[in-house]
Amino acid sequence: MTHRTLRDVVAHQQVLSAPPTATVRDAALRMAEAKVGAMLVLDGERLAGIFTERDLLNRVVARRLDPDATRLAEVMTRDPRTAGPEMPLSHALVMMYEGCYRHVPVLDDGRPLGVVSARDALGQELTEFEHELERRDRLTEIMI
Repeated sequence: MTHRTLRDVVAHQQVLSAPPTATVRDAALRMAEAKVGAMLVLDGERLAGIFTERDLLNRVVARRLDPDATRLAEVMTRDPRTAGPEMPLSHALVMMYEGCYRHVPVLDDGRPLGVVSARDALGQELTEFEHELERRDRLTEIMI
């Protein structure tokens, strides 16, 4: 696995966030549009929590709450564990494994830079795997 830092992983992300007063439906629509599984919940510039697909499933749908009337503050994960931008991705993956979650907010002096997910590691591995397959195909063509 590469030794990427979290700063490298989130470098091209736009921070997807909402205030605690936003509705679950608004958050879910924005997450779907951005094709992400989590968004940061910010109270001003302070991280108040994170809202994830699992929160939507377990805290809203399973409890039969109305997504149009339920506010993020009621169902978000409060005070999530965070990571600094210089932490290696591998350490964040260990945090996720040990904590049984899939997203970690990345903060630099309290300022949100993005969210790293378990998928970020897989994405890099898949890219490397695809490149390896291409190299093998070229070698096979040369040898034939």
